Amino acid sequence: MPYKSLSDFVKTLESENELIRIKEYVNPYLEMTDIVDRLTKSGDGKAVLFENTGTPFPVLMNAFGSEKRISLALGNKSLSKIGYDIENLFKKLTQPKSGFFDKIRILPDLGRIASWMPKKIRGRGKCQEVIIDNPDLSQLPVLTCWPFDGGPFITLPCVHTKDLETGNRNVGMYRMQIFEKQLTGMHWHKHKTGARHYNEYKKAGEKMPVVVTLGGDPAYTYSATAPLPDNIDEYLLAGFLRKKRVEMVRCITQDMEVPADVDFVIEGYVDPNEDLIWEGPFGDHTGFYSLADWYPRFHVTCITHRKNAVYPATIVGVPPMEDAWIGKATERIFLAPIKLAILPEIIDYNLPFQGVAHNIVIVKIEKSYAGQAQKVMNALWGAGQMMFNKIMIVVDQNVDIDDYNKLLKVIGDNTNPEQDILFTYGPLDVLDHSSSKFAYGSKMGIDATTKFEEEKNQKIVKVHKRNLAITDELIKGHTNIHNAFIEPHSNILFISVVKESTGQIGEIITQLSKSECLNEIKACIIFEHMVDIYDLNLVTWIGSGNIDPKRDSVLIPSTETSVSKIFIDATRKSKIKGQFERDWPNVVVMDINTIETIDKNWDKYGLGKFIPSPSLKYRKLNQSEGDKVVEH
Repeated sequence: MPYKSLSDFVKTLESENELIRIKEYVNPYLEMTDIVDRLTKSGDGKAVLFENTGTPFPVLMNAFGSEKRISLALGNKSLSKIGYDIENLFKKLTQPKSGFFDKIRILPDLGRIASWMPKKIRGRGKCQEVIIDNPDLSQLPVLTCWPFDGGPFITLPCVHTKDLETGNRNVGMYRMQIFEKQLTGMHWHKHKTGARHYNEYKKAGEKMPVVVTLGGDPAYTYSATAPLPDNIDEYLLAGFLRKKRVEMVRCITQDMEVPADVDFVIEGYVDPNEDLIWEGPFGDHTGFYSLADWYPRFHVTCITHRKNAVYPATIVGVPPMEDAWIGKATERIFLAPIKLAILPEIIDYNLPFQGVAHNIVIVKIEKSYAGQAQKVMNALWGAGQMMFNKIMIVVDQNVDIDDYNKLLKVIGDNTNPEQDILFTYGPLDVLDHSSSKFAYGSKMGIDATTKFEEEKNQKIVKVHKRNLAITDELIKGHTNIHNAFIEPHSNILFISVVKESTGQIGEIITQLSKSECLNEIKACIIFEHMVDIYDLNLVTWIGSGNIDPKRDSVLIPSTETSVSKIFIDATRKSKIKGQFERDWPNVVVMDINTIETIDKNWDKYGLGKFIPSPSLKYRKLNQSEGDKVVEH
């Protein structure tokens, strides 16, 4: 069932006991973030409606922050049901049609698709009940999310652009930093369609109309994040999700259309001939600050909104957060198209929350021939936004890819690092902070499938299986190792060190590669001493975020007494000491003053059982204040 407005969705959340209303004033500057961060990471936190924001508009946050709520937002009881519907429709439309009557039978499905197409209507929409000709963005309750953010950011904008030649619409989601009452940045990355449209207008020397919407049916917000092909209208996907076409109305000051029932419309333009603006930093979904850079200026020409509008916002930071569930929806919804159109051997795939969407993907396949895992890796790295993936793990069909402890054992059992780890190069997400070059670096593929005869290493290594409780021996033998931990039954070793010099990690790897106590170890991942190596979620997030796989890995061949192994340097890289070419960002955490304010007022907000700020756990990962690491 489609939602008529964001307020309509709020009613559904409340009826499902998925909403907390906070009537006390909460400052959009940092305070809302700390409250929602606590609820999100508690595991069962609800959506929050901040009713007293210092503006006429309430703020809805964490609306998508669980499987139940993202399913409700998309009008279904489960994400799997949406994927099942897409798979059935896809099969009907793509299966061979042997005769006239077979072709006739698909007409109802074609009619359904036609009924989901967006439609322009006459007159004004609900979104234009209030028209502000002299717009002022400071009248909206825009959040400043984290202490070292460059300013307040609009975090759930559906940004509408159109192709200069074809007029085709694109709707993307790009954060918007507010600089003045009628000026924001437009943070579209070089790989995104909005940036391509911008370049078209720049070549033509024309101003580019851009319109931003907020709220309305949550299906609109999700569709703006979806990895659709360039020629597919996001409002067709929204129509499919809500099982009703999206009605579009013309904007007041720009020649573009937007859904008639959204809560806010921010109209304006980008002038490609203008100088760019220094935008950021921003506490991002990677869990680190994305550092400041140059982006286009967006000039606001008009703001319209519906009466009783609700302002939607989200925060991102150390995973898991609300955006992880938006990513989970994409994982489930787009599984069928990947299987049916690209790789039929894929059974399932999983994007772990700790992999922040693009660092890790686990792929389960039905394997039938040698080299198939490598074929899947290469195909997926060439498929849409999967091109940003940094670490891809391929396993057999009988592996539970949601049980990460068992998965580690499968990797340890089935992987010979010397031959089953593949390195390649390609584009990376602009937000990846660890690649030596901007948005370009290496990728790692791990073939953890059961090997066919042709894939087996002919060199048989006979190793006496020893008790793997070797941490004391490691620490005593290597004084620069702070701690060591072997993941049970996995042949994977985590160690932490007090890093003091550029070449120290290389020296440690050289020492460890000669250590007989590591003869059975297949992988050793090295962290800094601030990282709790016993916390699998933490080491997965930090480890995948802090590496450029090829640069930071050392492969050691097998010997007569030792298996082959890989050492991975997951420590921070130093720019000043000549080890790295870019600034290294700090982890996103809240400041102590804000944490103490929320602690003090917790009971007043009516939030139930006290939850401490997650930032208290992660603050120790930073050794300096600010958005980036300061070398001493």
